Amino acid sequence: MALFSIITDLFRDRKLGGVAKAVWLVFLMFMPFLTALIYLIARGGGMAERAAARQSDFEARLQGSPSEEIARARQLLDNGVITEEEYAALKSAALARIA
Repeated sequence: MALFSIITDLFRDRKLGGVAKAVWLVFLMFMPFLTALIYLIARGGGMAERAAARQSDFEARLQGSPSEEIARARQLLDNGVITEEEYAALKSAALARIA
């Protein structure tokens, strides 16, 4: 499983050149355990940072813009799903993300 994570990280890393990626892959094929250990020691921190950046980007896309959040909250209010106080709280939370 770690090998798949390493290979995925190699291909997603935009800073690493093609030749370096090829070298890592060749070593992963012929000496997988040693190369994986070296990769995790040498590039493990960057691997975690790239994964966190992808996760936060994904969450930002799911959340939508503040205006979309307010529109959804307004629709919930109009449908009677939430109260006026809940709408105000959602609206202020969405507006707080702007500032």
